[in-house]
Amino acid sequence: MQKYGTHQEAPTSAWIIQVWASFVLSASATTLGILNLPANDWVKGYMGMGVLFSVGSTFSLAKTSRDVYESKRLVSRVDEA
Repeated sequence: MQKYGTHQEAPTSAWIIQVWASFVLSASATTLGILNLPANDWVKGYMGMGVLFSVGSTFSLAKTSRDVYESKRLVSRVDEA
């Protein structure tokens, strides 16, 4: 039995649509919530920057996790064969 699989299925169109719809909906709802807060503009700006940095770091973390996983796969370790 292999420790790391060599076959990886592509995501379905339904999954891709669901992921993008979820992202757009959550980003829109958060933006509307921040804009409608009863607070000063600098507070809203600070919260908006926090959301943008959180989204950016989430993408970076997901990419790094994927890269670490792919570097450990059997297919990418041909040099050790």
